[in-house]
Amino acid sequence: MSTWLSLAAESFWPMLYAGLIFTIPLTIISFALGLTLGSVIALIRLYGPAPLKGLVRFYVWLIRGTPLLVQLFLIFYALPSAGITIDAFPAAVIGFTLNIGAYSSEVVRAALLSIPKQQWEAAYSISMTWWQALH
Repeated sequence: MSTWLSLAAESFWPMLYAGLIFTIPLTIISFALGLTLGSVIALIRLYGPAPLKGLVRFYVWLIRGTPLLVQLFLIFYALPSAGITIDAFPAAVIGFTLNIGAYSSEVVRAALLSIPKQQWEAAYSISMTWWQALH
C-alpha cells in the first residue's frame, strides 16, 4: 500500500509543483492589482467627473458581461493579431486583474454607499477630512 501511495504522490508532483510555481503567484499578484484597480474605479464611479464615470461604467459593464475565459482568449490570442504579443503569465495577470478589478469595484462601491449620510456628517462635524472619515 505504501508503495502505491508513493507512486501516486510521485505522479502528481509535477502538477502540484506547477501549482506552487505558477498558480499561487498568479493569484496573489492578480488579487492585489485587481483590488487596487477596483478601489480606484469605485472612487471614480462615486466621485469622479462625468465623462470618466461613463468610461469606467462601460469598463465594468463590459468586463462583467463577458466570461473570463473569453477575456483571456482575447488578450492572449487576439492581441498578437493587432501587433501586441504578450507571454502567457503576463497575459494571465492582465486578464485576471481586469476581471477582479471590475468585480471588486462593485463591492467597494456598494460598501461606500452603505455608509449612512449621518455617519459622514458626524465625521465632518468633528473636523475630519473625507479621507479620515473613510478610514
